[in-house]
Amino acid sequence: MGSQDDLTARARIRDAAIELFSERGIAGATIRDIALKAGVSSGLLRHHFGSKEGLRDACDEYAMSHLNELRQQLLAGGKLADQSFLGSVHPAAMRMQAYLVRSMVDGSTPQLFQLMIASGEQWMATTTLKSDDERAYVAVLVAMQMGMYLMRDQLSIVLGEDAGTTSGHSRVLKAAVEIFSQPLLTGEQAEQARTALGLLINGISGEDTP
Repeated sequence: MGSQDDLTARARIRDAAIELFSERGIAGATIRDIALKAGVSSGLLRHHFGSKEGLRDACDEYAMSHLNELRQQLLAGGKLADQSFLGSVHPAAMRMQAYLVRSMVDGSTPQLFQLMIASGEQWMATTTLKSDDERAYVAVLVAMQMGMYLMRDQLSIVLGEDAGTTSGHSRVLKAAVEIFSQPLLTGEQAEQARTALGLLINGISGEDTP
């Protein structure tokens, strides 16, 4: 088997794993099932990834890298206004998000959220966004974004259509864009809240001091 065939088989295995891990969870998808779906032998799967854990790590890395690349194309590459681009990448983005959400719900990849935070911090460093506590800023932002996927069933009921379809998910994303594009607090209210929370945090810290 040539090197190009090896690359093709590796990609097929990875894609099959992402689909089955999303549907069944890490524990519910066996190496045999993944190999069968990818059209390869279990031995070839182990040759490329070593074990199911190694395959899962590769899937984590690929899903995050793929979503980061799409985000760069959308925001830095000026693709937000390109309807054909949005339509073409939407299914792939949904698959990656579904995989990452299932992995976190299963708890099979405990470091996944930390990896997402690290990726978010790298992204934030390329923007003009500012925060007194950048770690908390990114962590809350990631949690809010993932919450839209974790609550897919509840959103579907409220919206009257499956939030996992292109139409339903587009409504969710449009609402998110509207939320992020306009402040929910006035500048004065935000400053008052920051001051009050600063005093509260300092007060709690003072109570902890012997």
